[in-house]
Amino acid sequence: QVQLVESGGGLVQPGGSLRLSCAASISIFSINVMAWYRQASGKERELVAAIGSGGTTTYADSVKGRFTISRDNAKNTLYLQMNSLKAEDTAVYYCNVETTWPGRPKYWGQGTQITVSS
Repeated sequence: QVQLVESGGGLVQPGGSLRLSCAASISIFSINVMAWYRQASGKERELVAAIGSGGTTTYADSVKGRFTISRDNAKNTLYLQMNSLKAEDTAVYYCNVETTWPGRPKYWGQGTQITVSS
């Protein structure tokens, strides 16, 4: 069973910064794509950013230029640096990984709340 432990959420003022971390219980070399999703209250879960095993990244238009996704292969950890946070970034943020195993199973973290408010 794959475990993904997220940390770094909390309350921040508009314009502030936070960094999320997601520690994986498996070798990062068993992981194909790592991603961050978010789900705001009353809305569907949406992709925020993703990073492939080769380092290719993709971002939602709403976070381009403000968020940066990265992965530390030595620590089996995924990060999301969030700058210039806005009220509309308020959501539960989830870590997601797609493994390289047969069938490419995906796994989710438990989620961490980010609230952007003054």
